[in-house]
Amino acid sequence: MFVEKLEKAIQNEYADYHYYKDMYNLTDDPYWQGFIEHVYEDEKSHYEMFQQLYYMLTGTFVQNFQKRTPCLDLKICAKEAVRDELEAAELYKEMLLLIPVQQAYAPLFVAMHDETEHAIRFSMMFNAL
Repeated sequence: MFVEKLEKAIQNEYADYHYYKDMYNLTDDPYWQGFIEHVYEDEKSHYEMFQQLYYMLTGTFVQNFQKRTPCLDLKICAKEAVRDELEAAELYKEMLLLIPVQQAYAPLFVAMHDETEHAIRFSMMFNAL
């Protein structure tokens, strides 16, 4: 159960990283670009931490990733991002209750906290646009 959820998390972090890179290119406002860049860098970090954890547990890496449909409208994408980030935080909370090894705690805790922060950033962006 944990490994399947971890695989889903890795897929989602990969897709979100690319989605937010698309969002970054939809604005020339340095304030919003800073918000978005912070988020996609966190998503990249989560992806890397989760891949390392997956390898530790299975001896393999997750492969064959799919990207999301590109972001074309900043406000619509910010709204979707709030939902997606809150769902990710919920998934990581569930996974914390299932951790099979102590080494899984730190990456899940960091990612859960970051996803909540991302939802706040995107919520602010959505409300301001």
